[in-house]
Amino acid sequence: MLAAGLAQAQADLILTNGKIATMAREGEFVQAVAVKDGKVLAAGSNAEVLKLKTPATQLIDAAGRTVIPGLNDSHLHVIREGLNYNMELRWDGVTSLKRALQMLKEQAARTPEGEWVKVVGGWNEYQFEEKRLPTLEEINAAVPDRPVFILYLYGLGFLNKKGIATLGYTKETTFKDGVVELDAKGKPTGRLIAKPNALILYSTLAKTNKLSRDDQLNSTLHFYRELNRLGVTSAIDAGGGFQNYPDDYGVTLELARAGKLTVRTSYYLFAQRAGKELEDFQRWTTMTHPKKNDHMFYPNGFSAEGGGENLVSSAADFENFLEPRPDLPETMEGELEAVVSLLVKNRWPFRLHATYGESIDRDLAVIEKVNAKTPLNGLRFIVDHGETITDAQLARIRKLGGGVAVQDRMHFQGEAYWKRYGEQTRQMPPIRKMLDMKLPVGLGTDGTRVSSYNPWPSLYWAVTGKTAGGMPIWQDKDVPTRYEALQLMTTGSAWMSGEEQVKGKLQAGQYADFVVLPQDYFTVDAEKIKRLESLLTVVNGKVVYGAGSYAPLAPQLPPVSPAWSPVAAYGGYQNR
Repeated sequence: MLAAGLAQAQADLILTNGKIATMAREGEFVQAVAVKDGKVLAAGSNAEVLKLKTPATQLIDAAGRTVIPGLNDSHLHVIREGLNYNMELRWDGVTSLKRALQMLKEQAARTPEGEWVKVVGGWNEYQFEEKRLPTLEEINAAVPDRPVFILYLYGLGFLNKKGIATLGYTKETTFKDGVVELDAKGKPTGRLIAKPNALILYSTLAKTNKLSRDDQLNSTLHFYRELNRLGVTSAIDAGGGFQNYPDDYGVTLELARAGKLTVRTSYYLFAQRAGKELEDFQRWTTMTHPKKNDHMFYPNGFSAEGGGENLVSSAADFENFLEPRPDLPETMEGELEAVVSLLVKNRWPFRLHATYGESIDRDLAVIEKVNAKTPLNGLRFIVDHGETITDAQLARIRKLGGGVAVQDRMHFQGEAYWKRYGEQTRQMPPIRKMLDMKLPVGLGTDGTRVSSYNPWPSLYWAVTGKTAGGMPIWQDKDVPTRYEALQLMTTGSAWMSGEEQVKGKLQAGQYADFVVLPQDYFTVDAEKIKRLESLLTVVNGKVVYGAGSYAPLAPQLPPVSPAWSPVAAYGGYQNR
């Protein structure tokens, strides 16, 4: 039965004949959903929902397919990637090193003189049949005449000979954190080694070419469409290195004000200047405020959210499992307390990059100290990553009213962790314990420079506990159900932007963001989950992506620019 008063309502769009997961409770499916003014008007049987049809209603037949709420990545570097996507050759999803090197060679042939060929994260050696990294000899053989930069996780970078010459790196080239590897003759080999953080890698990447502003606009549109292809309708941007506010937000802001962004984006502001983070946040609190929405057509379509994930550089314990765990400096507490105090006083939510329990213990002591002076009183904060967080620390976060954002970094780095620290005896991060404690927890990717931005490998990892190389790293008792995992990347992630009451379910009053899948996520063989993508993606009640028979329903994008872009040749994630 339709709710009283709905019989006179007029739906803008109705999706029928689906196996529609409302996510209101486990195992609840309906046939149809009606949309009005960007929100779900009703969900129920075909007969019930079709009563809301008018001659102007757009009808879409799901043809028996599974429909889920739009995926929400709780930790994605979406704004920065939009500026760079069209310049990047993505090895995400490539299943053999032979194919990856062939792509590198092909892209170099179409890349103009003076431009770089760049592979910027999202892959590891265990996804390849060969189970190994490329050698410098292979990279140089594939591309002798264009500069190449390849980023591998947080640990290594590869430059070909042309890249070394273009940057002018020599034996005198040094970095505070990192090593330019030299050969027996004292010349750079092309390997860049992060010790312990990725500054050497990001600093090198920043010296390569950038897109023009027009191409950045095009790149951002195509990256958002790529996310729509993978079923993403919302993302929480955690800031990022070399992502300066407000300058590097201008392209996305322009598109948001034109109503052209197709992923609801909440963003945190990431301090860039070591030792001057407090100055940055003091300035930013006068320039913007949480929940300031700049999207013309979506509620919470492009909104400032808070401060983080870098509050102060001295508190960041980068997860480079190729190197030993870094100890945070003694100055960390004082620097972090000043920034957290400022944000709490101004009622800014905040998030904090913290991988190891040793760091989290010190971070929480600072937050507790600030809370004693200026109570958080419901102000949300997020601990990001938390691979080795303890039960006692989870209890402290819960008491303070915080949450944890987890990502599939162990899907990409599980083997590296085991080699350094031995076999895991505890779930990392301890998602089952978080769920049992009813702690707010959201699932995401930490794409795009370390993990891939594709949410499906993250969901696959969550429901199997397996790495990209197929190694099981969790005990069966800890593995979430498919419903629980999907809930983490819908309503769970929505908590991270204060939207859990309006986002993540398909029931009346919720945002009309949903995805039609080609296979049933709830019953398909688990190995196929990591290769899922969308057939139809709807955001705010409007079709933003369609494939196959649904393709004509989606708005057309301009061609990828520049014309030589790797995206024009390969697309993004290699699901094909």
